[in-house]
Amino acid sequence: MFSRLTALTLATTAVLALPVAARAEPGGCVKGAVAGGVAGHFIGSGHGKGGAAAGCAAGMVRRHNARKAEREGAAAQNQQPEGGQPGGNGAPPPPPTNGSSE
Repeated sequence: MFSRLTALTLATTAVLALPVAARAEPGGCVKGAVAGGVAGHFIGSGHGKGGAAAGCAAGMVRRHNARKAEREGAAAQNQQPEGGQPGGNGAPPPPPTNGSSE
């Protein structure tokens, strides 16, 4: 049988181990569920589970959008031309003209 002290110790260990195992990413089901559960609890009795479910869904959408933006940003960087100049072929740009003929 678990005593209250054992249950508290296991819960504390699990909560303290989460930041070590998790990467720093926006959103996510667990983060959203915790926030939604707390919000649902303060709204009223019986709303904690619904808030947790909604928070989990919102967190998953947020993480999906963040990963998608990260992939698109990486793809855009990989498509940059080699010369460092937009639309260039690696050749230096032409010298600027000031309107006078030399």
